Amino acid sequence: MSARRDQRELRDDYTGPFDPKLTLADFSRDFLSRLAHEYNLIGHLYDRVGQPLVAMKYGPEGFTRSGIEEWQGASPIYSLRMQKALGFEGDTVETVFKNLQLEVGSPQQFMDFQFRLDSPDYGEFWLAHCGALMDLEKNGNDTNLIKLMCHDIEDPTFDATAAATHPRIVMRPFHRPPRIDTGNGNGEGRYPHCRWKVFKADEDTAFEHIPVMYELRECLLAKVPLLEPAEVKEAGGLEDYSGPFDPHLQFEDFSQRALQLIIQENAVQALLLAHSYTRSQTINYGDEVGRRFSERSWVGHARVAVERFQKNLGLDGDDIDTMAKVFQLHPHFYPRTYTDFKVEITGPSSLRISMGDCPALEENVRHNWFSQLSSEPHPALESIAAHVNPRARCHSVSDPGDSRLAWDVIIDESNETLPEPMEMQIARTSGGINFRFERRRLPGVIARS
Repeated sequence: MSARRDQRELRDDYTGPFDPKLTLADFSRDFLSRLAHEYNLIGHLYDRVGQPLVAMKYGPEGFTRSGIEEWQGASPIYSLRMQKALGFEGDTVETVFKNLQLEVGSPQQFMDFQFRLDSPDYGEFWLAHCGALMDLEKNGNDTNLIKLMCHDIEDPTFDATAAATHPRIVMRPFHRPPRIDTGNGNGEGRYPHCRWKVFKADEDTAFEHIPVMYELRECLLAKVPLLEPAEVKEAGGLEDYSGPFDPHLQFEDFSQRALQLIIQENAVQALLLAHSYTRSQTINYGDEVGRRFSERSWVGHARVAVERFQKNLGLDGDDIDTMAKVFQLHPHFYPRTYTDFKVEITGPSSLRISMGDCPALEENVRHNWFSQLSSEPHPALESIAAHVNPRARCHSVSDPGDSRLAWDVIIDESNETLPEPMEMQIARTSGGINFRFERRRLPGVIARS
């Protein structure tokens, strides 16, 4: 079957009935570029749930330590994974810039990185819009908290990301917030919000990664393969990023095949961040805190994804079909090579979700999300269902059949509506919940066709 014929059969949205056999390969390049933006931003917004939990309990010191350890533990691992997936492995600043364009730490447009690459080993970037800064300025404009984010957390985490590519590549600021005229500020109303130079330093000492990074590098998620598209179903776009650096790159520039890989890798990135966050809390505060913060961050972040799908992907109904589609596309259950997650509709108001034997259920990261699953319903699963319909409830299944675990989700109109959890209310303080992406390409024309 030709790519041209297949193109007519690809979905530009997910209207119509739920399809239990649907995969990413069934969507068009246009839809996948939108889904890639969503996965990219949703992954970034994990910190709008997890880090406030730490700050409320352990104050600024705990918040700072958690932010540093979470990103230092995960970003060096996922940076190398993305390089391999899209064919741009290297040891230059150019390689670092390509990573920044594709990762959840710097989601396109929300963290609107602009780049200038002067040579393979020197370049600069600046943020035309920093959604993280806007969140803090909107919510009290606490300059001490802004300094913690833009100085204390950013310095070591930026260097950890760069060091994944080369141990001597560093990032150093020209200027950065708080946007005030005194102290550590860079000027009231300063634009761009910050500006950095990235270069290969002369020092002989290499960057020292934290122990959690080496631990997570050996976890099953870090090594999980992606589901490789079996065939080319739609012509056009970059098949990888092995070519020259494009300072204005958008997900729309990639092919239908490449976008499937990017989406899966962004899902891996978010899960690695959750693993790293959980390890940080467990190491510093013990098993009970690590388990509780892991669970509550999952409950809240699971809803963040649902809300963005409702607002931006047309999945805004409250019926069982819509709920099945939301579970099916939810980033927490990708890549399928890690989770073996399935959804099927079992009745007019019921569905079944299940997981087979898979790496996620064998993961060795203590208190990770999937280690919490059992035959009993998990609050995160019910959180997803209830955000679609607040009268939905998750129930245990006595016989999961060929699956290892299964749960039934039933919408019962006689149920009380479940209230929105505190963790989602915290997340709503971020502008990322309602952020709308621009289509930075001509309508109907995707770049590099």
